[in-house]
Amino acid sequence: MKKKILVIEDDLDIADLVKLVLETDEMFEVDFVLDSEAAYAKVKEYRPDAILLDLNMPKLDGWAVFRQIRGDKSFNGTPIAILTGKSREFDHMVGLHIMNADAYIAKPFGKQELIDKTYELFKRKE
Repeated sequence: MKKKILVIEDDLDIADLVKLVLETDEMFEVDFVLDSEAAYAKVKEYRPDAILLDLNMPKLDGWAVFRQIRGDKSFNGTPIAILTGKSREFDHMVGLHIMNADAYIAKPFGKQELIDKTYELFKRKE
């Protein structure tokens, strides 16, 4: 059975690229939402097995979306990876150790890195 992944990303080119890369692996089915204000509703509708979440989005930033999802107990087991252009070590520490994201993927990322980090999300869940 395929793993459903939701990409929350305001840049259509990046969302399309992530979908294209991950769907080269038969294990993954990918959908995305471009509007951060609609992201939580899409999460509830799509019921993903994992989420890749951009931080820098207009209207509602990624951390606010992160808190909405984590605040919903029905998504307690759903891993969330941060997908962001913030690549400083401090940003990694905040994402992984303070906000407790399950993975941190800095843009630009390589194809194999994206696939590997996505697989790691599911290994952590087991």
